[in-house]
Amino acid sequence: MRVLIAGFGRVGSRTARVLDEEGHDVTVIENDTEKVELAESRGFTVVAGDASNTSVLEEAGVDSADAVAGLTGDPTVNADVCSTADDYGCRTVMRLSEDLPEEIYDEYESVADDVIYPERLGAAGAKTALLGGNFNAIGELTEDLQLTTVTVTDDAPIVGRRVSSLDVDGARIYAHGRAHEALTIPLPGTEIEAGDRLAVVVEGEHVSAVREALLGE
Repeated sequence: MRVLIAGFGRVGSRTARVLDEEGHDVTVIENDTEKVELAESRGFTVVAGDASNTSVLEEAGVDSADAVAGLTGDPTVNADVCSTADDYGCRTVMRLSEDLPEEIYDEYESVADDVIYPERLGAAGAKTALLGGNFNAIGELTEDLQLTTVTVTDDAPIVGRRVSSLDVDGARIYAHGRAHEALTIPLPGTEIEAGDRLAVVVEGEHVSAVREALLGE
């Protein structure tokens, strides 16, 4: 997956790192010289410039990107980034602050496919929003562990299996719930159905393998 990250601050840098570690093609857009140098020192492809400028996004390759995130500290810039990226058919994710006035929040939210709040989700939420789908990272427990919920799809390979029989390398399943029901500690004989949710602790380096083992993706 090819992803553009606008902003290499606290959220943007961590989001870029976890995406890169999972094998995605990440390009960073940043106008702060020190942050540009930092991103380059960490091996990222970097386009220096104002991401709200269409020509800068085009230089970064927005026309071939799958997803674009506006993760700067400026919600106006993030909205401009997502609005332009949407014109190119990209999935868009915007960082907002919860203390924005309601009318401004509504205006900005309408131009993005998903909105993340660093106060709640941080980099793990931004990464998940970019990737989309049913593999939802709730948060990072440590740098190596993520707390995750999985919504079981109709064609997932685990449908019909018992929770107790699931042995996924790099993950531990600790709770289960039917669609629209609360998550609870499952009985060993509980059979998994499409639409069920599983709560999982995943080691960061195994996220892709765990997604494939549980959902077949």
